[in-house]
Amino acid sequence: MSVKYLKEMWVLLKFLGWCSALSMALLAVPGLMGVDARSLATPMPAAASIQPANQSFLENTAAVNARVLQAIAPNQILYLAETHDTAADHAAQLEIIQALSLQGDVAIGLEMFQRPFQPVLDAYLAGTITEAELLTDSEYETRWGFDWAFYAPILQYAKAHQIPLIALNTPTEVTRKVASEGLESLAGEDFTYIPAVDSLDLANGEYRRSLREAFSAHGGIGYSSAFDNFFAAQVLWDETMAEQIAAQIAAQPDLQMIVLVGEGHVVNGYGIPSRVARRLPNVTQASVRLVAADETIVPEETDFVWVTGAD
Repeated sequence: MSVKYLKEMWVLLKFLGWCSALSMALLAVPGLMGVDARSLATPMPAAASIQPANQSFLENTAAVNARVLQAIAPNQILYLAETHDTAADHAAQLEIIQALSLQGDVAIGLEMFQRPFQPVLDAYLAGTITEAELLTDSEYETRWGFDWAFYAPILQYAKAHQIPLIALNTPTEVTRKVASEGLESLAGEDFTYIPAVDSLDLANGEYRRSLREAFSAHGGIGYSSAFDNFFAAQVLWDETMAEQIAAQIAAQPDLQMIVLVGEGHVVNGYGIPSRVARRLPNVTQASVRLVAADETIVPEETDFVWVTGAD
């Protein structure tokens, strides 16, 4: 389990109100499973036989990224797995979006915006509201709250080039309700922007185990029902975003979907990718972890690695 994955889980626990004040100290504890990216520096295979970059990390990061871009470009869905408060990750996302949008038509899926606020994103793209009004009308500060400067250049680029922006996330009220009271507490209007409960896949034991480890490590409440509700909230979050991604692909199949999302929803394919695949068995997908050259990573958790800050 990587440091970035633990940090992503800390963000979720904090969002749900279950994170202890000491949680971040755990991120500095030595001995976490992982590999220093610098120790994986080996020659890159030829582009025709490219392997995921987390199996063959390169000394020349610009060359890594160029070949990773070539490898991921044919996929209909790309997941750019971010750490929300890392500026370099968002700069890399914009770089990838710019490169791919020059090759074909794309749409951008955003964990940062909740599904009820899709009309706000549409209005921003149409130029009928300002960027300041976008933040106010989407309740960005209270529903997401990470520094807007991380995301502003991406949305500005999308507006300038009329790239569709797709709100993916579950409404905060629903996620917190599930985290507190369980799926059985949902009723009526709660289902407006989420899948039906009987369509949720809660059966992945490995996903459950990894989340339980993160939950325990970050001071989560130890008794079973609390974790069960936490796990259900995470799965609902994944399934809601997967449903919206699948709907976007169905509505505009000629657009490549680039999804900006926390890596906890992507690693090992447990979160969103497997749930999109269940809905769209023939869709091609690739996940990309955004990492600094000296960052500790766990091999094989994503399909590719993009080295941030490359010259």
